[in-house]
Amino acid sequence: MSHLSNKAATKTASYPSELQEIASLEKSREAFDEISRWPGYQATPLLRLDTIAAEIGVSGIYYKDESRRFHLKSFKALGGAFAVARQLTKQIVSETGESPSIDDLLGKRYHAIVEKVVISCATDGNHGRSVAWGCQLFGCGCVIYIHRDVSAGRKQAMEALGAEVIRVDGNYDASVKRADSDADVHGRIIVSDTSYPGYMDIPRDVAIGYTVMLIEAVEQMQGSIPTHVFIQAGVGGLAASVCAFFWELWGERRPRFIVVEPEQANCLQQSAASGKPVAVGGDLETLMAGLSCGEVSLLAWQILEPGADDFMTVSEDSVAPCMQLLAANNPAIEAGESAVAGIAAAIAGREDSAMAATLGLDQSSLIFVIGTEGATDPELYQQLLAE
Repeated sequence: MSHLSNKAATKTASYPSELQEIASLEKSREAFDEISRWPGYQATPLLRLDTIAAEIGVSGIYYKDESRRFHLKSFKALGGAFAVARQLTKQIVSETGESPSIDDLLGKRYHAIVEKVVISCATDGNHGRSVAWGCQLFGCGCVIYIHRDVSAGRKQAMEALGAEVIRVDGNYDASVKRADSDADVHGRIIVSDTSYPGYMDIPRDVAIGYTVMLIEAVEQMQGSIPTHVFIQAGVGGLAASVCAFFWELWGERRPRFIVVEPEQANCLQQSAASGKPVAVGGDLETLMAGLSCGEVSLLAWQILEPGADDFMTVSEDSVAPCMQLLAANNPAIEAGESAVAGIAAAIAGREDSAMAATLGLDQSSLIFVIGTEGATDPELYQQLLAE
C-alpha cells in the first residue's frame, strides 16, 4: 500500500541563490570532467520503458540504468569515490602546498602521503563499496562499518576491494555513530553520504559526484524534459542531488518532484509532514536495504524541504514484482532491490485514480526514474526473481 503526502506551499520557480553553496551546475561539470577520466568510465544507458509506459497509460518512462556503473553496479560508485579523491587532494595540499590533478592521484605521484590516510564510513552496502573502491583506486586505507542487516554478500564485496569491514549490532544509524566515534579515536577521515551540523562539506562532494549521471541523462534525453521525477531516498542525498540539478537547469520548466521511501523508513516523508527533520526509530527493516535510513541528511533537507513536491512510500510487496517486471523487459534490465522504488511508485501512482489526480499523472506524462543499482547481492537478487 503506497502512501502519498504533498505540500500545499508553492515553490519558487528559480533555483534559490542561497542553495548555490550546496550544489551548482558548475560544480557538477567539474565533477564530470574529473570522473570521466577514471579508468573504465563510460556513460550508463538511458532506456525507454515503452511497454510499461503503455500498460500504465503514460506518454513515456525514462530509466537511467546504473546497474552498469563501472564494475560496482551502482550510482554510488560516483559519489563515495569522488569524495575520497577530494579528501586526498586536501591532504596533499596541506602537506605540500601542491594541488594534484586527478592524473597525479591515479598515477600514485603522492603515494607516500596517500598511503598514510585511512578513510572510513558506515554503509548499507553500495556507498561503502564506492568508498572502498576509491581507496583502492587511489591507494589509501579503508575501514567500513555495516549494521546487522547488511547481507554477507555485500560485506564480502567490500572486503574484496581491500576494506576492513566491521559489523555493528544495531541499525544503520548505530553503525554511523560507531564509525564516527572510532574515527575520532584512530584519526580516520569519515566519508559519509549523510550530513549533520558541523559535517557538510564531504557529503556535499558525495552528492556532487552523483550529478555526473544527470549530465549524461540530460544529453541522452536530447532536449526533452520529463513532467515527473520519482526518486528513491534513504538519507536523501541522491534525491537532493537530482532535485537541485534539475531545478537549477530547468527552473520553472522543471518536473514535478516526488521523493520515494520504504514504508518502514520514511524519515523524509515524516519530516515534510512535521516541517522539520524527524528521526524514524525502530529496526527500519526493508528489502530495499540501501534505503533503510531513519535520519535525514541535513544537507539534503535544505534542498528537499523547499524543492520537493510530494513524498511517497512504497510497500515491501511491490519490490520483487518490479524487479521481475524489469528482468522480463526487452531488453532485460538487472535491477536490485533499491533500484525499483521509483518505478514502483510511478506505477502505483498511476494505477490509483485519486493519487494520479493529485500527482497530475495522465496519458501525457513523461516520467524519469533512476535504476540505482543492479544485482549488488547476486544471491538475494536471484531469490527475489524466483519468488
